[in-house]
Amino acid sequence: MKTVLSTKILTPSQKELFLNSGIGLVHYDAISIEFTKVDIPQDYKNYIFTSKNSVKAFLNYAPNKKIANYKAFCVGEKTSALLRKNAIKIEKAAENASDLANFIVKNYKNQEFLFLSGNLRRDELPTILLKNNIRYKEVEAYRTYFNTRGFDRTFDGILFFSPSGIKSYLEENSISNSFTFCIGNTTANEVKKHTNNIIIANKPTVENVLVKAINYFKKND
Repeated sequence: MKTVLSTKILTPSQKELFLNSGIGLVHYDAISIEFTKVDIPQDYKNYIFTSKNSVKAFLNYAPNKKIANYKAFCVGEKTSALLRKNAIKIEKAAENASDLANFIVKNYKNQEFLFLSGNLRRDELPTILLKNNIRYKEVEAYRTYFNTRGFDRTFDGILFFSPSGIKSYLEENSISNSFTFCIGNTTANEVKKHTNNIIIANKPTVENVLVKAINYFKKND
């Protein structure tokens, strides 16, 4: 029986997809998130969110929020969905941080931004903003920790949901000949450093990653 490792704990309904497909599943959380109790400045109207965790931090720690006054510039469908759920106006949603930064440079050069980030955030967005003299303040709003765990076996497939999850997994394991399934291009670009056996989800959702893996192993059984 083919067996897949998920680097994220799946919900009961998500696990059922594998049980019904006849594919074995092992799952664990490769990373954990801890929110940093910070004072979020209130004199900004434009906020940059590159993950849903930065949105959660904003909702937790921004006092006296007048939601209608804020404009969000964000990356990813999950981030967008959480912003919409909380009635925060999305000025621009991009697929990746570089695209978002270039949009800001082109269309909002004279405005100021607050960038809520994590401790493992990537460099693309701040590098582009700095290079183009965009005024912004960065606040670290959450921290990502690796939950390292070694596996004494090789899996037929590995499901990855973030670059951090990949780095955590690789601290005590290797990808070897496993086929990898990634939630998006940013995650896939990190996996490409270690293997070319990659399939990227059509949509950046957990369910789509699962379906990609199930369909691949059913087809190649």
